[in-house]
Amino acid sequence: MYADAASSLKTVRDLLRFAVTRFNNAGLTFGHGTTNAYDEAAYLILATLKLPVDRLEPFLDATLLPTEVKDVVDLIERRAEERVPVAYLTHEAWQGDFNFYVDERVIVPRSFIYELLGQPLSPWIEYPELVHRALDLCTGSGCLAIQMAHHYPDAEIDAVDISLDALEVAAINVENYGLEDRVQLIHTDLFEGIEDTYDLIISNPPYVDEESVDSLPEEYLHEPELALGSGEDGLDATRRILAAAAERLNPHGVLLVEIGHNREALEDAYPRLPFVWLETSGGDGFVFLLTREDLVEAQVNGDL
Repeated sequence: MYADAASSLKTVRDLLRFAVTRFNNAGLTFGHGTTNAYDEAAYLILATLKLPVDRLEPFLDATLLPTEVKDVVDLIERRAEERVPVAYLTHEAWQGDFNFYVDERVIVPRSFIYELLGQPLSPWIEYPELVHRALDLCTGSGCLAIQMAHHYPDAEIDAVDISLDALEVAAINVENYGLEDRVQLIHTDLFEGIEDTYDLIISNPPYVDEESVDSLPEEYLHEPELALGSGEDGLDATRRILAAAAERLNPHGVLLVEIGHNREALEDAYPRLPFVWLETSGGDGFVFLLTREDLVEAQVNGDL
């Protein structure tokens, strides 16, 4: 089938039709940048051909070279048959206007936290200039640390990960954005060995619970397991962050953490913590905010 396609398809339109059919027939799971077969196919084709990924129409009837057709068909086959996330095939992932190099050493960037940096945090951080030091725990590809550097131009940022492989990918992205002087990559486990204090700490830690890890679609099994699962209820990493964050925050500092679908479990575990749940494109149950003062009071009251 794929050999026939490589020898007979001629245009972008041909490839798009073929890819959508194959993706639908394969029953793929989406969620690494797109939500359906058509968008996934369009992005894969445009990115592979090094065309603008937001402009399909002008190129639909362009006749391609045989080598170009083969390159695209090969990736369509890998996506459909091996269920490799499209970001790993193109080595690129987008968050808003930012694009990042990715491979299977890191999870594909998809955190809601990027939507909340800057103006959405103004009730707690009135001016971007007030952030002088920031920390990104579990930085992975470095995508959130890089976006923090954009939103808080006066900030120096530490980006931490337990995986040396992930930090190698983050280093590529930090260099691509010319931020080597502002983003420091640190190999450690959450706060271990961290002695500085920060005005803003963010984290998109592992948060998939044990039951969900066992039933993840095949696409997600291409991602590093270390970056997904976090104990029986998915909250092991979050508990450690909550226990230590107060000591690492400056007065009026802010903690921002993504916890997936674990809001109910987290609130049951910490019924007296005044979590602020922030609105994102996915809803208001995925990212919480606490201030240093909230955390200190919780420690005093024995709630942490």
